[in-house]
Amino acid sequence: QVQLVESGGDLVQPGGSLRLSCVFSGRLFRLYAMGWYRQGPGKQRELVTTITSAGSTNYADSVKGRFTVSRDNAKNTVYLQMSNLKPEDTAVYLCNANTKIWTQTYDYWGQGTQVTVSS
Repeated sequence: QVQLVESGGDLVQPGGSLRLSCVFSGRLFRLYAMGWYRQGPGKQRELVTTITSAGSTNYADSVKGRFTVSRDNAKNTVYLQMSNLKPEDTAVYLCNANTKIWTQTYDYWGQGTQVTVSS
């Protein structure tokens, strides 16, 4: 069974930076595509970024140039470096792990970490 634990959320002023971490507990982390999603107050969950098992990345237009996703397979951890934060980035940020082995899809979510951007 896989568990995902996010950390690093905080209250930060506009223009500030934060780094989120998501620790993957389980086997075969290197086979999983990892994603960061967010859900702001009164909003639907939205994709922020993904990083494949091979390290390819994809970003939502709203965060391109400000956010950077990375993974450390030795530490079973994925990171989200966020800079030039804006009030509209305020949300619970959730980590997702997804893979397909043979015909079986495995999909896991963390509990989330709160990011609040406010002066």
